[in-house]
Amino acid sequence: MRQTTVALALGAAAAVAPAVFSQHPGGPPLAGPAVIHPEEKHFRNLRQITFGGQNAEGYWGPDGKQIVYQRMNEAEGVMCDQQYVVDLATGKSRMVSSGKGRVTCGYLYDGGRRVLYASTHLADPGCPPPVDHSKGYAWQMTAGYDIVSHALDGSAFARLTEAPGYDAEATLSPDGMTIVFTSVRDGDLEIYTMATDGSHVKRLTHEPGYDGGPFFSHDGKRIVYRRDSYADEAGLARYKERLAQHLYRPGVLEIWVMDADGQNKHQVTKLGAASFAPYFHPDDKRIIFSSNHPEPRGRNFDLWMIGDDGSGLERITTEPTFDGFPMFSPDGKKLVFASNREGKVPGETNLFVVDWVE
Repeated sequence: MRQTTVALALGAAAAVAPAVFSQHPGGPPLAGPAVIHPEEKHFRNLRQITFGGQNAEGYWGPDGKQIVYQRMNEAEGVMCDQQYVVDLATGKSRMVSSGKGRVTCGYLYDGGRRVLYASTHLADPGCPPPVDHSKGYAWQMTAGYDIVSHALDGSAFARLTEAPGYDAEATLSPDGMTIVFTSVRDGDLEIYTMATDGSHVKRLTHEPGYDGGPFFSHDGKRIVYRRDSYADEAGLARYKERLAQHLYRPGVLEIWVMDADGQNKHQVTKLGAASFAPYFHPDDKRIIFSSNHPEPRGRNFDLWMIGDDGSGLERITTEPTFDGFPMFSPDGKKLVFASNREGKVPGETNLFVVDWVE
């Protein structure tokens, strides 16, 4: 769920290794078709595009021909999430990050020639230790995450953030000029924008509690995001205590929308559940997202869609395990999402592409 000091003298060449195409491990490229449940009326021609391990946060490139995603597979020796790009015409996939540290939240831009993501490898090339869940489930908001970008072959490397703490969850405006991201630089998890060279940083949210997972609308005028607020001071104090330990325990997350300059914030969902990974429908009037509604204490996450005014809630998937991270293709005809369906072992998460039917 979008999360998760090396001397800068190492330079760009050392920071990101050249990438080489390789077939998807564990299965043939674009094997399918995968199972569509009878109630999933918006889906046709579902195809699995990753095989084995943990694959998530698959996001389309601007030409609709590539998808960037993060992958971890201990059987392959990939012990921490790394960024990969899959070519949908061939089904071939390649690692585009360095293989060092842990990465999250990839995004393709500049016609699919550059990739943007957050990585811990500049702070420490090792794999960060896993979260201790003995005191409850939590996300690791690793302090070493910084946002970086480079060409797909690893050249022209740029570090875009240097503030202490967590900088991640970056996506771009449709015109490719503005990055929106989440940062703890001011002591709380808030949403910011900046230019693609890291300049002109502007804070958009100021309310106590977690604001994150932002995406622009297709017209670039609005931003959809997830928000966790707290009803009392005790809850807010617990949130701040965990944040000081670089942890966040997800609770009730609701979907919100604001203007691209941070004005006119309004709450879209009031489900009292863990709702996350929102993305605008191509009409920019509806929002698709993942949620464990109507059983907020359960682990079954499905895709849902709702009007930006909070009306017309509709269930999109009925897989009894996990569906999340939906994103429409640039032409609006397809959807990519992550799911536990078709998994060979419990908890295996793969990416799927499906034709969207209105």
